[in-house]
Amino acid sequence: MPMPEEITFVAAFLIGLFGSIHCAGMCGGVVGLLTIGLDTKEKKSWKKTLPYLLCYNSGRIFSYMIAGGLLGLVGSAATMHLSHQHGHSINLWVSSLFLIALGLYLANIWPVLQYLEKVGAKLWKIIEPFGRQILPINNLLHAFVLGGVWGWLPCGLVYSVLGWSLMASSWWHGSLLMLFFGLGTLPMLISMGSATQWLTKMTQAMMVRRVIGIGMIVTGVVLILLSMMKG
Repeated sequence: MPMPEEITFVAAFLIGLFGSIHCAGMCGGVVGLLTIGLDTKEKKSWKKTLPYLLCYNSGRIFSYMIAGGLLGLVGSAATMHLSHQHGHSINLWVSSLFLIALGLYLANIWPVLQYLEKVGAKLWKIIEPFGRQILPINNLLHAFVLGGVWGWLPCGLVYSVLGWSLMASSWWHGSLLMLFFGLGTLPMLISMGSATQWLTKMTQAMMVRRVIGIGMIVTGVVLILLSMMKG
């Protein structure tokens, strides 16, 4: 029996929540760019910086949704001639393999997703200059646009869920999948611009990364085994 879409969205949210430990190192420097136009007193004010962080992350998640929708459209077109059960089996296998790859990546066992990041780096070289053109960030619209640009930054975590979107049943399913994933990353990325820096430091600890990574590996393996048993 196919996995309900609600469960899929919850799983994407949880991957974003627990996998966002990877985001701290890659996106931490953006916080400084968002507040560079504020004076010292404003930078220390949570009320002043929060709107910039929310607009930036809204733009970032919007880019995720565009990418997820495009891949969902491609994937649904490629599998439209398959039976529903066969298409679901392929979806489950691909999703599980990407989940295992993400777990290996986060646990620092095998950085397999770095190969995808190298491919994405070529696209990033084209997109990244557009982000520079709106610096310094002195209004909320610029923060949103910067987030939209930064959403295309090569990231193994994002690519692992985009691989899942590729096997979505439609463009809107792929887009929603990335929306829930993006919402899951919000607590980490919002906290990086607040006084709760302890959260970032805790989640960067290798032990925490390995526990979460191994948990993802186990989940992926269990899903594959269940699929084989049903087959």
